[in-house]
Amino acid sequence: MEVTSQPTAFAPRDFHTSLMSCCDDVGVCCCGLFCLPCLGCSIAKDMNECCLCGLGMPIRSVYRTKYNIQGTMCNDWLSAYCCYSCAACQLKRDINIMKSTGALKP
Repeated sequence: MEVTSQPTAFAPRDFHTSLMSCCDDVGVCCCGLFCLPCLGCSIAKDMNECCLCGLGMPIRSVYRTKYNIQGTMCNDWLSAYCCYSCAACQLKRDINIMKSTGALKP
C-alpha cells in the first residue's frame, strides 16, 4: 500500500500573506531587514526548533507540511534562495496569524 499523503488537522491552504507583503507587518519586516538572525531564532522558538536550524528551505518545508500549506520543496527552495529575508518574514507573519487565531499555541 502506497502512502500519498499524511493525515492532518488543517485544511489545505496558502500562506496567509504573499512573499512580498512586507508592509502587512512592519515590525516583522524591520526585524527581517535589520536582524535576520533574531527573526530566525524567533521562528525556531515558535516551531520548537533549535535556533541553529536556520531559515532556509528545510524549516519552511517543515512548517508548510505541518500546517498543510500548498506548495513544493522546490518552491520553498526558490523562495528561500531568491529572497531569503522575504521568505523568513512571510513565515513569521503566518506564524503570528496562526497564533492570533489560536491554531498555533504560543
